[in-house]
Amino acid sequence: MSLHAPLFSCIPNETARVAHAAFPKGNPSMRMRDTLGPISANRDVADLFPRDGAPAQAPAHLALISVMQFAENLSDRQAADAVRARIDGKYALALELTDPGFDASVLCDVRARLVAGGAEQRLFEQMLLLFKAQGLVKGKGRQRTDATHVLAAMHVLHRLECIGETVRHALTTLATSAPAWLTSWVPAEWSTRYGRRIDEYRLPEAKADRSALAEEWGTDGRELLHRLWDPATDPALRALPAVQILRLVWLQQLYAEPPAAPMRWRVAEDLPPAPQLICTPYDVDARFSKKRETSWVGSKVHLTESGDDDAPHLFTDVTTTPATTADNTMPAIIQQQLETRGLAPTEHLVDAGDVCAENLLTSQQADIDLVGPTPPEPGWRAKAKEGFAGSCFVLDWDAEQATCPQGQVSRSWTASADHEGRPSVAIRFDKSTCAACPARTPCLGNAQGPRSLLVHERAHDEALHGARTRQQTEAFKTVYADRAGIEGSLSQGVRVSGMRQSRYIGYLKTRLMHFLVAAALNFIRVAAWLAEVPQARTRTSAFARLAPAAT
Repeated sequence: MSLHAPLFSCIPNETARVAHAAFPKGNPSMRMRDTLGPISANRDVADLFPRDGAPAQAPAHLALISVMQFAENLSDRQAADAVRARIDGKYALALELTDPGFDASVLCDVRARLVAGGAEQRLFEQMLLLFKAQGLVKGKGRQRTDATHVLAAMHVLHRLECIGETVRHALTTLATSAPAWLTSWVPAEWSTRYGRRIDEYRLPEAKADRSALAEEWGTDGRELLHRLWDPATDPALRALPAVQILRLVWLQQLYAEPPAAPMRWRVAEDLPPAPQLICTPYDVDARFSKKRETSWVGSKVHLTESGDDDAPHLFTDVTTTPATTADNTMPAIIQQQLETRGLAPTEHLVDAGDVCAENLLTSQQADIDLVGPTPPEPGWRAKAKEGFAGSCFVLDWDAEQATCPQGQVSRSWTASADHEGRPSVAIRFDKSTCAACPARTPCLGNAQGPRSLLVHERAHDEALHGARTRQQTEAFKTVYADRAGIEGSLSQGVRVSGMRQSRYIGYLKTRLMHFLVAAALNFIRVAAWLAEVPQARTRTSAFARLAPAAT
């Protein structure tokens, strides 16, 4: 399909007349159209369409339809039907009342074009530019970030199910791509073994039986791979994604020593780390992760929104990551993305998992105040609040000395590295001095040697110490209380658009979904702001409201 962009788009008179008769006070879609005009233009995605071919459905229309679709959590078919049936939709899209609409598959096609063109964020950023031009969002203010888990669009498999389903997936794909080659050698019993989905309720319960079944499936998978890598086999079959997945899963889950020996199922300690371990053959991007009591297979989304009171609270950044990505690696990335959009904040409110010495220092260098609870001081003394923790020692960086609470000065000061390889300083006190110290027990406990410290290098240590000191002030608590608003935004994303459950298979499609969800929520919030709807406050149950009166 090719793109033929119209020069302009105005609302037909009859559509306007009927819409204003049906909604004399307007509604969100009509209000947004009247105030901001079209949110996208065909030229914005011209690079994603060929120059020749049949005309495509106007991408500017599809962009707005996608936003309205996620604003109401509609399926593709429901969204297409809404364009045909709803007056406000025709008004917002500037369509005639008799316009027949389009087939629902067009929405799938435009999403595929966005993913293939690496343009998942384009609509979201176009809307931000429009809101920025209207003064609805700006940089150099207060912004807040939080993350939540996202479930993959699949049935979660455990290890044994994954092995069986991987063989079945490869056989199903080959049965479509090369049925003659497959039937020429495949054993008859495989049709019974892999003819239907592998389910837990049909698997043995005993551990030895499950291991034997995994090794039987492993032998079958090895036979399939040997056949595929036979010189007489068409090389194109080896390049099939299902075959490549089979090969990777077999390397991760099974082994044979020597290579001709029976297949063996790897123990859990011998598996690859979680960021590399394939959990299902149907979505190789989905990863298992656990955060406190929550465990899931899928990905993670980090949302950042503006927090100034004189404008609507709009999402300014959406970052989708694998589920195994640590939260404390994200603030610098998010701040750089905000800087690229011209929306870098002066105050960035984050969760405790996002604060570390590196992020505090990086934010300071970018003139951004990173506000969030600092990680607790390590060590048993700090946790038990007994004895002399590292913060009780005075560090003289210029003299390269540390002074303990008893006034003793360190003997050595050596450049080192911590367990993660970060530059640190190893400080050690004199053995004889510590042995005779009256405060030896609260300082060293039952340890026999002298006291030693391992601290961050100077800039990181001072940034972390300053953050921990500020955290105890009332001013910090007042500012940080504003971060709670992002929790309500996550809740709105879940309730309105089902943000925690991916609609699509694969990381890139899930990333596109999150940009569309954020664009839809921004659409809802701007429409409410234009209608002067006050921001909702935290809901309180009827019983909780009775508590003060009862007291």
